[in-house]
Amino acid sequence: MPQPPVAAPAAGGRRALRAPLAPRVVDVDVVVVGAGQAGLSAAYHLARTGLVAVGSGGWERARGTFVVLDANHRAGGAWQHRWRSLTMADAHHVHDLPGMPLAVADPAEAAADAVPYYFAQYEEAFGLNVQRPVRVERVDRAPDGDEPRFLVTTRHVDHPDAVVVWSARGVVNASGTWGKPFWPAYPGRGAFRGRQLHARDFRSAADLADGHVVVVGGGTSAVQLLLQVAQVTSTTWVTRRPPAWVDEDFTPELGRDAVARVDDRVRAGLVPESVVSVTGLPLTPAYRAGIEAGVLRARPVFTRLVGDGVVWETAGAAEPTPAADGRSGTGGWVPGPPFVEARTILWATGFRASLDHLAPLGLRSPGGGIAMDGTQVVAEPRLQLVGYGPSASTVGANRAGREAARRLRRELRW
Repeated sequence: MPQPPVAAPAAGGRRALRAPLAPRVVDVDVVVVGAGQAGLSAAYHLARTGLVAVGSGGWERARGTFVVLDANHRAGGAWQHRWRSLTMADAHHVHDLPGMPLAVADPAEAAADAVPYYFAQYEEAFGLNVQRPVRVERVDRAPDGDEPRFLVTTRHVDHPDAVVVWSARGVVNASGTWGKPFWPAYPGRGAFRGRQLHARDFRSAADLADGHVVVVGGGTSAVQLLLQVAQVTSTTWVTRRPPAWVDEDFTPELGRDAVARVDDRVRAGLVPESVVSVTGLPLTPAYRAGIEAGVLRARPVFTRLVGDGVVWETAGAAEPTPAADGRSGTGGWVPGPPFVEARTILWATGFRASLDHLAPLGLRSPGGGIAMDGTQVVAEPRLQLVGYGPSASTVGANRAGREAARRLRRELRW
């Protein structure tokens, strides 16, 4: 990595910045974008195939090399940004990365501490030499040459003049979703005078204790946030579909069925479904208690926002409905008043894949997604997407990392 621009002494004791450095071009075999679960898994398996991480001793003379790029200042992927009250006991199960088990001594430890510590240990143990903090700005196809290559343009987060272009034979994209929170469009959003907050930026329920909170979203993040916020203030839960509670164990068969359904969509070039739309919400003891207390009783999404709250105008919207899928008798919507005054709208509406840097490649299909064959982009076999579609879970990300390394090795023949 080039050094950032530094200040040089000038006449009169003042200091002047040197001219911006010209981009440096570095040749590697594979660039891995992102150092979350999927990116680290891919890096591990690339190393297992014989590639050497940039920064390792003698890497410049190695027959094959890879580099891992991460925009965060420290290890941990998106986990380091989670709200502090999310403990390892409450978080979705974090699967072991390949080659090193995750040991959590205290289930009450914040996931924002435990997982980054684990990831940092992992990077060091396997010598992955993650380059950070650097942001990938764009990925282009290189001009015609002896072999097809990608040009991955990066910029140092703290020193914007420090630009590196990585010339790579293949790319593993593991950029995740945390950088692209989804804000749905509803009439009156600009008219609402209260606080609007995405779940990504939630830090503490105490911050929202100054008035009624409307939580929008039907996923597990919405459920977890509702249970916390309800301890300090009143809440209303609204969802696009009636909550799909599932009163059965999540078996391997159910897992395979869920993965298959998402895989069918991405193979067709459609936008991947959310996990909850496929698996439903598990009826844990804590969630059962929330239902009985009335906190986890949802209403349909409001028609519009107004200056001091939300309004339902659709005929019949206040009527209770049966469960969406019949798997549990505790689902469905509940009735409520046509207007709810609110201080905060908490948008727990999920994320979209952070793929803007891949736009120059023109990969989007008419269905809005990227047509995939496993981890491989159909239109660009030298590009692997991990943590996307069916691999957007911690266990799926591990498997995808292995598959991406295997496919690239076959495609690039190292």
